[in-house]
Amino acid sequence: MFTQKRLTEAYENAKKMYFDDHSRIVFMSDAHRGDGSTSDEFLKSRNLFVHALNEYYENGYTFFEVGDGEELLEYSEMEHIKNAHTDTYQAIKKFYDKNRYIRIFGNHDIYLDNPKYVKKNLFINYDEYSEVFYDFLKGIEPQEAVILKHRNTSQELFVLHGHQGDAPNDQFWFFTMLSIKYFWRFFHRVGIKNPASPVKNVTKRHKIERNYSKWIEKHRRALICGHTHRFKFPNNKQIPYFNTGCGIYPASITALELTEGMLRLVRWKEKVDENGVLHIKRETMRGPEPVEAFDIRKPKEVVEYLAEVKIQRTKKTRETRAAFREEEMENDKED
Repeated sequence: MFTQKRLTEAYENAKKMYFDDHSRIVFMSDAHRGDGSTSDEFLKSRNLFVHALNEYYENGYTFFEVGDGEELLEYSEMEHIKNAHTDTYQAIKKFYDKNRYIRIFGNHDIYLDNPKYVKKNLFINYDEYSEVFYDFLKGIEPQEAVILKHRNTSQELFVLHGHQGDAPNDQFWFFTMLSIKYFWRFFHRVGIKNPASPVKNVTKRHKIERNYSKWIEKHRRALICGHTHRFKFPNNKQIPYFNTGCGIYPASITALELTEGMLRLVRWKEKVDENGVLHIKRETMRGPEPVEAFDIRKPKEVVEYLAEVKIQRTKKTRETRAAFREEEMENDKED
């Protein structure tokens, strides 16, 4: 019951934004950027992350970072995190400077709920090479949740991190922070993770996901979140619960894309070609499916009809605009 209450509170206080069939949005979460030390889980995937961000930027996407971008419970000094991952923050700044970066806070970067902390740590940055301060994400206002509303159909996508109602990571986050900062961080260095976390505890993860589903059924809204690190894309028009996965898988990262009114779950991973050359490849894991297919406010027959119309109407445009630069370069090489 408490989860339902917390999700509803977040929905009622969420920032409202609009999207349409021309919008290009990518949702990514749970990068858990650290200070570059051996316990920093982001180290193994940061090249994938930066490459993916650069591709999304060049292709006109708006970047929604859906919580836990930084691992602030484990590394309290934001300055050290920014210095450890300068390429990542340069990519993020490009999005922000074009008004294409939306930041949602989660339980591991809960400090971003404090405007004073945000102003101190995100408004400006320090360039160690030139030894000067410069405007970074000046004026940014991290949100707990965002409601994306379709301009024409009024269909809503409710976006938040997903820790709401998960007691140790929500109302008791301070005590969780103490256990991570002074105990579990040292085990992370040798690959041992907190068994109470939904990332490792399957029973807890399933319980959280059931709570998401109950909220969706009651409020008839699609939900996009992270938190569990388990990517999710509903099969066969199931309850519209989407999970972005995370940015710290061993050899890949995942993202949820919204383009041409279609949702698609993708994975960015390192691959080796027949010549032994290592490169990064984007793969579609689920979708694309029209957002109309997940509008549970309407009768099933109406939803199926609207989804089919969308598929036929946008097929050519979708195939043209879905291409990324690395695919174009591969085609040039083959020619």
